[in-house]
Amino acid sequence: MMEAPETGVADMHAMGLARHLRILLLLMPMLVAASSYAEDGHEGWLRYAHIDDPVVLRQYDGLPHRVLSLGTTPVAQAASTELVRGMESMLGSRLVAVQTLPQEDAFVLGTQTEVCHFLRNVCRQKALSGDAFAVVRVMQKGHVYWVIFGDEERGELYGVFHVLEQFASQKPIADASEAPAASVRWVNQWDNFDGSIERGYAGRSIFFDGGHVRADLSRVSEYGRLLASVGLNGCTVNNVNSDLRTLDPAMLRELARIADQLRPWGVRMSLSVDLSSPQIVDHLATFDPLDPAVVAWWQKTADEVYRLIPDFGGFVIKADSEGRLGPSKYGRTPAEAANVVARALRPHGGVVLYRGFVYNNHLDWHDLKADRARAGYDNFHALDGRFEPNVIIQIKHGPIDFQVREPLSPLFAALQHTSQAIELQVTQEYTGQQRHMVFLVPMWKAALDTDLRAQNRSTPVKEIVEGRSFHQPLGGFAGVVNVGLDTNWMHHPMAMSNLYGFGKLAWNPDLTSDEILDSWTRLTWGNNPKVVSTIDDLQRGSWHAYEEYSGPLGLGTLTNIIGIHYGPGIESAERNGWGQWLRADNKGIGIDRTVATGTGYIGQYPPELAKVYESLTTCPDELLLFMHHVPYNYVLHNGKTVVQHVYDSHYKGAATVATYAPRWEQLQGLIDEERYEKTLKLFMYQAGHAIVWRDAVSEWFLRMSGIADTRGRVGHYPNRIEAESMQADGYTSVDVTPWETASGGKAVVCNRAAACTLTVKLDRPVGSYKMAVQYFDLRVGDAQYELLLDGKPIAHWIADDILPPAVVDTQLDGSTSTRFTVSGIALKPGDTLMLRGTPNNGEPAPVDYIEIMK
Repeated sequence: MMEAPETGVADMHAMGLARHLRILLLLMPMLVAASSYAEDGHEGWLRYAHIDDPVVLRQYDGLPHRVLSLGTTPVAQAASTELVRGMESMLGSRLVAVQTLPQEDAFVLGTQTEVCHFLRNVCRQKALSGDAFAVVRVMQKGHVYWVIFGDEERGELYGVFHVLEQFASQKPIADASEAPAASVRWVNQWDNFDGSIERGYAGRSIFFDGGHVRADLSRVSEYGRLLASVGLNGCTVNNVNSDLRTLDPAMLRELARIADQLRPWGVRMSLSVDLSSPQIVDHLATFDPLDPAVVAWWQKTADEVYRLIPDFGGFVIKADSEGRLGPSKYGRTPAEAANVVARALRPHGGVVLYRGFVYNNHLDWHDLKADRARAGYDNFHALDGRFEPNVIIQIKHGPIDFQVREPLSPLFAALQHTSQAIELQVTQEYTGQQRHMVFLVPMWKAALDTDLRAQNRSTPVKEIVEGRSFHQPLGGFAGVVNVGLDTNWMHHPMAMSNLYGFGKLAWNPDLTSDEILDSWTRLTWGNNPKVVSTIDDLQRGSWHAYEEYSGPLGLGTLTNIIGIHYGPGIESAERNGWGQWLRADNKGIGIDRTVATGTGYIGQYPPELAKVYESLTTCPDELLLFMHHVPYNYVLHNGKTVVQHVYDSHYKGAATVATYAPRWEQLQGLIDEERYEKTLKLFMYQAGHAIVWRDAVSEWFLRMSGIADTRGRVGHYPNRIEAESMQADGYTSVDVTPWETASGGKAVVCNRAAACTLTVKLDRPVGSYKMAVQYFDLRVGDAQYELLLDGKPIAHWIADDILPPAVVDTQLDGSTSTRFTVSGIALKPGDTLMLRGTPNNGEPAPVDYIEIMK
């Protein structure tokens, strides 16, 4: 094939030059804004830190200093701009954008069709499809051209991010070719139009405020850049509990501005919609999906959406669940409802993600056969094969609700003629709400690698959602992320590893947890070997540690499920309609889900896996109490009784978390001060809160079972001084609910304007001690505390932390319980210790206990 003359390239670029400049002007505010931030976590894993090591830099000697971008679309120009930005920042190598193929080495960016017109060797490469990319070196007329291309512009952008990730990880640049495992790689944001975020733990919405789309959407563009860098290609910007104004024409015009910000990054905007919209928005008499007027309404609305947002991704639908109206109102099925919407979207290339999260939240807890875990399978398996080709059933990975440990939903194996997407929760609703470090990728890997053995053959979940196992046309991944306006996006600097990891798994679920973690650490914190090994080690075991001190043996995270899903509230799961029961009494615990004697849930799995779960002999310990009801003295495979395992695991998990801060302190000076201090503070908080969890769950099991801890720890705290036992001036004792979330079930509060005090005479031998004050930090005020030893101040702090919001802001419980620690206190027998608490704005300076440790 002959080369096209250079004038042809010049002519092509002359026509697009004005557009090129407009796009660069569009991107410039983002670039300037990003460059003005210090190391506060704002840039996530796209820091592009300068490489100072001359040995590392030498491996990049000889790379071109010219870049030619053949495309003129926003995505193509974002790719070119990103390459220039990254190389200049990391290598100090100024890339000059050129308009024609230079007679010297150069980077060349474009689609495969564009590139092969000018570099004939690229045409000999294997044809790409979809979002795949390739990076190849091409020799032509004595020059080396580094060609980054895709079948479409999105692939070109992903190729650029791949190359920049290699630089940031200090790896050599080599030829590469990758394709995503699935077509749908979306994030779901549960943002509300008023600016709040349901299950959002990092500030207010980047999309909305005061009932409208924000005037300043620069953060949205930055978010799109983060998503694109890990291959994510869709963003549902509003809550699954959709605002009923979402499809109002005026609101759609506002929402189109969000799509404009995501478009340069190849991220297609999608919307959560309510099935009652025809009735609410245009006042139709019905929203019955089979009514001709409703069918016409969805068609008209889809046409309008695509007129405003040509690259619109589609709709996410939550219906007939947790108060959302759905097709059952008219005796219709989810398939009938989804198909009407899907047919309206199909001419435009849009899809429907219909959530499989449909269950009755008013179950009769007296009925031993009632089982929320059955709901997904019961509601959808008979509809297999009845959905339109552009309908994808979005299924939470477990059958309950993002618990710390669940089995895989059996629905994945049941829908063999329907496209599926796995829903994973990146925002840590039940796993510490980004105040606790919990690296979730190992949990997701365990889910994706589970072989459900459908059709008596290998059917790993990852291959089911890719569409490979059952030969479905679509499928993929949906992650509930909920970033906010916090500079760090997800509050805890370590929590960004979960967003990064979700994107990497959605692109390639065969990656290992360690591969993902090591890459994220290097990009986010640098390549110093000590930094990398320390952070990798801290994160690697964090999910298991959290499980150890929160939810044992498949019971799920024992949070207050009817509240904020954060601190311990064990019995909140019982005696209500939500169906996350423990079925606990003084004889045993767990739900009998067997086919033989229980709810029959286990029978929803393919026979090979059902056989494993049905038998106590083969059921894995980590899922035992999800599948079976057993006595507290039932012996596990590890040789311990259930109750002793609970005691031991909770103490072990809390002890592990206590090491986080000291291990982190070894990195002082090796990373920036701002992120260092924020992370240290969160690790210290987590260590204290893990003790709250440890004591609450252990004490609850002790009281329920009546079986003592064989190691004598639970209920025995020799270093602890209960606040209600100290000499009080102004403080009064109160009961805490639930009782297990305070030591002894009680605390003290100061209900007067002036300060209150607690005093105790100590009898500790001479030595240096650490003191911990366990108190409650409410959102309503900023109470102050002061510790005094023999009248001399030794510590002062303000209760001004912003913990996840409680249903009742003045509640003393396991969500508001926190700890202040001071070390190196010299004590001797006869010392007088005083704690002074000063209330503020309704916060009564509450105290649980003081602990004095060597």
